Amino acid sequence: MGQGPHASEEPAIGVDGSGAPGGPKSTAGSAANRAAAEVRRLADLLVGRAVDDADLDRAAADLAAVADRLAAAAGPGRRHRTMPDHRGHPQDFFPTSPVVGYANPLASPVAIWTVRGEDGRPELRGRARFGYAYEGPPTCVHGGVVAQTFDELLGAANIPTGRAGMTGTLTVRYRRPTPLLADLDLVARQTGVDGRKIFAWGGIYHNGELTAEAEGVFIELAPQRFLDVVTANAAEAGDGGVDPEIKELVARGARLLGVDGPPAT
Repeated sequence: MGQGPHASEEPAIGVDGSGAPGGPKSTAGSAANRAAAEVRRLADLLVGRAVDDADLDRAAADLAAVADRLAAAAGPGRRHRTMPDHRGHPQDFFPTSPVVGYANPLASPVAIWTVRGEDGRPELRGRARFGYAYEGPPTCVHGGVVAQTFDELLGAANIPTGRAGMTGTLTVRYRRPTPLLADLDLVARQTGVDGRKIFAWGGIYHNGELTAEAEGVFIELAPQRFLDVVTANAAEAGDGGVDPEIKELVARGARLLGVDGPPAT
């Protein structure tokens, strides 16, 4: 089993703790982040507080008007996604993630950063506090939300090491209920590589006690295979366009981390 975070540990930006490359850019007070934060606040109210039907009816009409206005103002297609930069801050790997993305109203969001592990290799630390929208059993974080959080954390923990991939299997062990509305500490690290298989471990702690842990196996994809997956999924969803940035990176032989293709099998 992996080891938990040290109680005195503070966020270290950059794997050497030097302060480079600065704080996460995706958490700034942008218009998208402010809008997403208000939607999260609204979701927490709708799920966690009692509101009478008359007020909900008025709110539904107001929300419909806002959605109509944004739909009219939106440009064609979807917003472009960029590939994660393994040299940057891990909070910026997936700025629209449903787990850590400040611009995504579905995210809590979780805060993550990189530190040097005991073996000198980069690993992730994080903090989270899940509100009413993430409740499963009374006062507990939903088990599916715990699993989703691990999927993101373990995948992101691979990126700074220079070896990352897509989730193959994820095994979650629920040691005890993870409390709602509580400050949680997160740990995730890569634990090994075998050919195209990449192994990672993560844990969630409350007051130093492990509430859940996960082991994941990730599969490294060749650049062209990755582009094939993205293109096929985009076409199936009725949107044949793939981000130009992704095409450019794949054409340069860059895989998910921006390093040359996977090892020979």
